[in-house]
Amino acid sequence: MAECWRRLAWGEDRKWRRLWAALAVLGAVAIALGSLTPGSEMPERLPWDKANHFVGYAGLAGLMGLAGVRLPVALGVAVLYGIAIEYAQIPVPGRSGGDWHDILANSLGAAFAVLMLWAGRRLRKP
Repeated sequence: MAECWRRLAWGEDRKWRRLWAALAVLGAVAIALGSLTPGSEMPERLPWDKANHFVGYAGLAGLMGLAGVRLPVALGVAVLYGIAIEYAQIPVPGRSGGDWHDILANSLGAAFAVLMLWAGRRLRKP
């Protein structure tokens, strides 16, 4: 069982890598759809906005890392994606795009996931 977890954390199993990659793409699409929906079509009550950003981008970076993308690259892609989405929100009615607090929450979430994967790989290093 330990060997299975080690292979999973290192992204060595090709079958799992494909699954993580597909989930990362679906996560990116879900982030885009949720972020670019006009404010009038959003639910009135959502949990704390910054926590949503943190968790969403932690998931995105984590899934990319599990898919075999090098961790610094996964972090960079997630952060740049978050910045791009924030600025894509500017023309969306009822949304405040370009919010640096949101960009910070996105980046911290991505960094957290990358650090957790790095630590897991370091602890399980053969």
